[in-house]
Order: sequence, then C-alpha cells, then structure tokens
Amino acid sequence: MLFNSLQFIVFFVIVLASIAIIKKRKFQHLFLLFASYFFFYYSSNYLIVLLLYSTLLDFYLGGAIYKSDNPRTRKMLLICSMAGNLGLLGFFKYADFAITQFNALGNQLGLGNHIPLLNLVLPIGISFYTFHTMTYTIDIYRRHLVPSKTLREFALFVTFFPSLVAGPILRASQILPQFREQISQSEVGTKLKLILLEESNMRFGVTMMAFGFLKKMFFGDNISPMVNDIFNYPVGAESFTIILATIGFGIQIYCDFSGYSDIAIGAAMIMGFKIPANFKRPYFATSPSDFWRRWHISLSSWLRDYLYITLGGNRVSKLRTYLNLFITMFLGGLWHGASWNFVIWGMLHGSYLAIHKVILDRFPSLKNNKFFKTKLGIVLSIFVTQYLVFLTWIPFRVKDVDNMTYAISKYVVWDFAINKTLNVISLNKLPIILIISFIVLHYVSYRKGNLIERISGLKLRYWIVFLTGVTFSILILYDGKPEDFIYFRF
Repeated sequence: MLFNSLQFIVFFVIVLASIAIIKKRKFQHLFLLFASYFFFYYSSNYLIVLLLYSTLLDFYLGGAIYKSDNPRTRKMLLICSMAGNLGLLGFFKYADFAITQFNALGNQLGLGNHIPLLNLVLPIGISFYTFHTMTYTIDIYRRHLVPSKTLREFALFVTFFPSLVAGPILRASQILPQFREQISQSEVGTKLKLILLEESNMRFGVTMMAFGFLKKMFFGDNISPMVNDIFNYPVGAESFTIILATIGFGIQIYCDFSGYSDIAIGAAMIMGFKIPANFKRPYFATSPSDFWRRWHISLSSWLRDYLYITLGGNRVSKLRTYLNLFITMFLGGLWHGASWNFVIWGMLHGSYLAIHKVILDRFPSLKNNKFFKTKLGIVLSIFVTQYLVFLTWIPFRVKDVDNMTYAISKYVVWDFAINKTLNVISLNKLPIILIISFIVLHYVSYRKGNLIERISGLKLRYWIVFLTGVTFSILILYDGKPEDFIYFRF
C-alpha cells in the first residue's frame, strides 16, 4: 500500500477513527497490530510469513539472552539471531546475485556448467524490518534494553506500519518505551496511557505529512522522467546534460526518501508516537562525515553503532580505523541492493570517509581552522562535499558499466556544447523549474530552521491555506497514477 495513494488515505483515516473510539490501551495496541499486518499483507501477500518469522525468532531469542547469565550461551543465542535475520536477508536479496557472479566466473574459467537462477521475489521492507528486530537482540545482549513482556508489544514494534517497509529504521530502545508509557507519576497502578489524538500532535503530524507528499509527488515524481530519459541512454550526451540529470536524481531520491520518512514520522506523531528524524538538510553538509550525520540518519547511525563500533571503530590503529570506515560503507552499499553499482556507491563513500579521516589526522589544525568557519569557507566546503556526493549518485542510478563510466567521465571532465545544452533545456523546462524551486526552498529551510514547527504553529486559517496550497500544487501536476517509492526496491 503506497503512502501516496487513495487507499492509504482511507486506511489511515479508518485507523485514526478506530483509535478514537477504542478506550482501552490494550485493545488500541491490538487494533494497531492488526492494522499493521493488514498494511503489510496488502502489498506483500504470503510473504508476510517472513515478517512473522523475524518477529517470533527475535522475541524468544531476546528473552533467552536476557535470562541467561552464561556469557557463552548469551553469545551463541545472539549469533543465532544474527544468522536467522541475515540468513533470511541474504537468501532473498543476494542469492540470485551470487549465482550470477558464480556463473560469470565459471564462464571465464571455461567450466561451462551453469547454476539456474532462483528468480526470487524481493520481499518489500525486508532490509528494514530485519534491522529493526536485530537492534532488539543486540541491545538486550549489551544490557541496554529490557525485553518485552508480551509478544503483542514486540510484534507492534516490528510491524508498526508507518516505518515498516521503507524506514526510518527503528530501534527497540526508541519505540518500546513509548508503548509502555505511564499515565502520570501521580497516578497509582500500572494502567497505560491511551493513544490520544491531541491537537498539537495532529497539527505537527499533518504538516509533516504534507511536506512529505509535496516532496514526493510534486518534486520527485515530476523530476524523475527527465532523469530516466537521460540516464537510460546517456552515451552521446554532453556534460551539461549529465550534470543536470545527476542534480535531478540527487533531488529526486532525496525528495522521494525523505518524503516517505516525513509521512511516516507525521503519521506516527498524529497517533502520539515519536520517530526520530531521518534527514537534516544533507545537501548543506560540509564534509563526508557531516553528510552521513544528515542523510538516512537511521541507517548511518545503525551502521555506526552496530557495525563500525563492533569492528573496533576508532579504538584501533589508524590504519584499521580507515579500513573500518571503508568496510562499513562497503556493506552499507551492499545493503541497498544486490548489484555492483551499489557496491561502487558504497566504496566511494567509504573512500571519502577514510580520506577525510586521514586528512584530519595528518593535519589536525584543520579541525579548528578559522577559514572554514567564515562564509566563504563554509560555501567552499559545501560545494566540494556536494560535488563528491552527487558524483556517487551516478553509479547509484546507472547500473550498466559502460553507461556509468561514460556519465562519470562527462561529470568529471567537462565538455559543453551550446546547441545540445539549449535543446535539453527546451525539452525539460518543467523539471528544471522544479529543480531550481527545490534548491531555493531547501536554502530557505537551511537559513530559517525548522519550517514544519513554524507552519504547524500558525493560526488555523493560515495553516489551512498552507494545506490547501500544498494539495493544489500536487494535484495540478498529478496524473492519477501513484509512483512507487525508490526505497521499496531495497
């Protein structure tokens, strides 16, 4: 069920109406759990059994880890959890990719025999909900979390529909305490607080969702046709065309994914739950590490806390630290999909982070250099960082190696042709206007701070005018066919 569809709007309204009617917290939880399973089943059908498998596996293993005082037993149980989740993810996501590479190697060696592909369907959301459940067992193993007392509570955390299929990646330590929240410190007993549809949460959540719909349906979906036209057949295009498509895709994927995150965060907020922000104006990052503090924050922080630190982080030698950064981003790229273009994307970002760390270690005075705190220094840092970031969007988007190599060469070594440039501009007036408009709005957001808080705090009549304007903007360019979210493929 797509967020940007009429079906979801109807579904969400029914969920809110039902929550308002139900007056017991336990039954509210049960209804939300049922609604979340329905939401997933609507898109995935029988593949819901994989979600049930992950839920049951980690609920019982997490409880067993918590009860055990034997370090060896606890470690073996954690390994079982990791193997169960990563084995599930690896089989469905990477089995056919591995077979293809094995067959290619066999061809080069002249072996001749081919292993038939399994032609597996990639389950929607598997990359997200497996990471959700792994945080539960890992945090219990680290003694950072007390396990759920009921399967209902844990299942609701895993299946919570706003973030189920495309993030943000939730941690058990972030959401489970919200399910357990008490009425107040002054009241006696253990009765839990009802899910209340409070006005302040409603205003903020609806505003957040409106921004998400605007990003996805107004900007992202209307820039994507130009990006597809250019990157599907890039050979022969000059540098302006390639740079335009690269900028277009960078904006498209940001609007698509951050738009989904905004809708998820807003929907959760309306119901009284807080999901952490997943994006913080990443295209104003001033370094590779700063970019990953702003882009897909739930994934980058997951990789940092559960992979990078586990590898040794920066507690080891400098060479190992650089290698850990590279390995973390290499695996982060592979997490996005079973394809060499994602591996290349991850390796580029890993190289950026490692090289940035090398420079700071070699020249520590750069950390507090006054020049980089001036306007010129900040602008220069942003420009260099974004030039490198947008370069990585080419291998992320273009799978064919020849097309990828050609596009990168034109992005790096400029080759302009005025006639071709004018022709591309004339054929893509709307996407170019949208790109310019997005850059302006992104800059305003960067300068003015959190626009969502400002807008949700407006007087009612002005707030309604804002929502009406967003709705009109979307509908004027909407063709009636909701587009998939890019991260559904991962």
